[in-house]
Formats: sequence, C-alpha cells, structure tokens
Amino acid sequence: MATCPHCFNSLANEYPQLGGHYDVVHHTQLLDRLVSEGKLTPVTPIDQNITYHDPCYLGRHNKVYTPPREIIAKVPGLKNTEMHRCKEKGFCCGAGGARMWMEERIGKRINVERVDEALSTNPDVISTACPYCLVMLGDSITARKQAGEVPESMEVVDVAQLLLTSVKP
Repeated sequence: MATCPHCFNSLANEYPQLGGHYDVVHHTQLLDRLVSEGKLTPVTPIDQNITYHDPCYLGRHNKVYTPPREIIAKVPGLKNTEMHRCKEKGFCCGAGGARMWMEERIGKRINVERVDEALSTNPDVISTACPYCLVMLGDSITARKQAGEVPESMEVVDVAQLLLTSVKP
C-alpha cells in the first residue's frame, strides 16, 4: 500500500522493468474497499463544503479518480464541489518534477493558481490524496491566512483524515 501517488506509480509501473512485480494499491483504494465492505463505517457528520484536488500521479497517470470521491460521498455531511479542472483535466499542485523545492522567478506560482481554482468553489476544506499536494496547497493557504484572505479555519487535508474524523470508534 502506498500513501504517495508518486511511489504508487513507481512501484506499479516502473519497478516491473527492474524485475519487481507487486500488487500495489493506493490508500484511497484500500479505504474505499474497507468502507464498501462495511469494515469501516463513517457515521459522524462533517458538515462542510469541500473540493477535491486530483494528484497527478494518482489521477492522470494512473486513472484513479473514483475511490477518493467515493470516500468523500460516504462521509455524512460532506458536500464536494469539483473544480473546473478535475479528473482527466486536473491541474498540478506545483510539486511535480521536483518543482516543490524551486521558486518561480516569473509569473504566478502553480500552487497559488491551483488554490485560486479551489477557492472558487467556496470550500471550508480542500482535500487531496498526496503528501506533496498537501504541502503545496497548504503553503498557499497558509500565506492567504497570513494575508487575511481566507478564514483561519481553512484546511488542506488528506481524504483519509476526513474518513478518520467520521469513522465509528
């Protein structure tokens, strides 16, 4: 099981070229299966508007779009509004290609652009399923909090965190 879409992609698609043949699942696939089988039961409502960001290596590179959205749909109270660039047309968070450690010299930072798109859906929470996306989107939200542009309550969280908040103990 991989919690990082980049690792998921490497283990599933690149390691076979080196002799490594593994059954690899992303954590959203496993969690969705556990909820569908009744082994995890979301019961506590989370009355929030959210928008989900598709990680590049989960979505566009591996076509995994449904499990994260199924988890969101099964948590009582969550209302998901899709960004205009989602699923096959999803937009990068800005971390890809090691750009996470680079500063833009000209133009708008990619993570700022993506958060602009997310905020256009009026979310209380932005959700994703990638640790790199969490950092990039979170950095942009932190800067906006400091500028007073978004409420202090605005969060960027992994889909698994939403499920954990709702699951029956």
